[in-house]
Amino acid sequence: MESNTKVVIMCGGLGTRLREETEFKPKPMVLVGGMPILWHIMKIYSHFGFRDFVLCLGYRGDYIKQHFLNQELMNQDFTISLRDGKKTVHDGASAMEDWNITFAETGLNAMTGARVKRIERYVDSDRFMLTYGDGVADIDVKKLLEFHQVKKTIGTLTGVNPQSRFGLIKSTQDGFVNGFVEKPVLRDDFVNVGFYVFRKDIFDYLQDGDSCVLETEPLNRLVKEKQLSMYKHNSFWQCMDTYRDYLELNRIWDSGKVPWKVWK
Repeated sequence: MESNTKVVIMCGGLGTRLREETEFKPKPMVLVGGMPILWHIMKIYSHFGFRDFVLCLGYRGDYIKQHFLNQELMNQDFTISLRDGKKTVHDGASAMEDWNITFAETGLNAMTGARVKRIERYVDSDRFMLTYGDGVADIDVKKLLEFHQVKKTIGTLTGVNPQSRFGLIKSTQDGFVNGFVEKPVLRDDFVNVGFYVFRKDIFDYLQDGDSCVLETEPLNRLVKEKQLSMYKHNSFWQCMDTYRDYLELNRIWDSGKVPWKVWK
């Protein structure tokens, strides 16, 4: 298994369906348990030994840069000399993570495929991982990578059984209601939740123009060529798409039983 496998995270969207939190900050920086959801995603990958990240920046990319540039100072006491800018950090060891992060400006209005195409020069391994900056899961990404290598496809996506947003009605053929099912998990269907693995060949399927959407023409081409496989994740996954999702993720964190907290 390649120890230098890059992890690419898409962090550039506007997050319009979470406007309560994203008016002045990018969605990956919305807090869950006091830390950005982006940090939670990176902790998942780093737990399994993948610590080399490329962040595809767009909307308020400066906010993400400032967070990581100032992370050590924000977590500890320090003294600053305004005369020469010298900083002295107190209270012992650094609280910084052992991560290597490339901050790539991929355009304010770029779609997902264009963002991935624009970080091609930063991928120096035969394959790389890719995910969205707004979803967490208790996924073993090492097993995901192993699955991808066995399948020998250009791309692998992770599929999860979705949960219905609504309760379902059970009825008889002659029109009588005989039961209700409260927001069931739809076991026969899967949704694409990211947590991709790609060979570098994927860059040949992407265009640099802003309108290139990874999830449409490029992935459909892989399907036609039988070069896209699906890793089935049968456990926890949750995105932060709406304010309701934001509240739910923080409720889970506050409960102390956090499925995606695979790290110690």
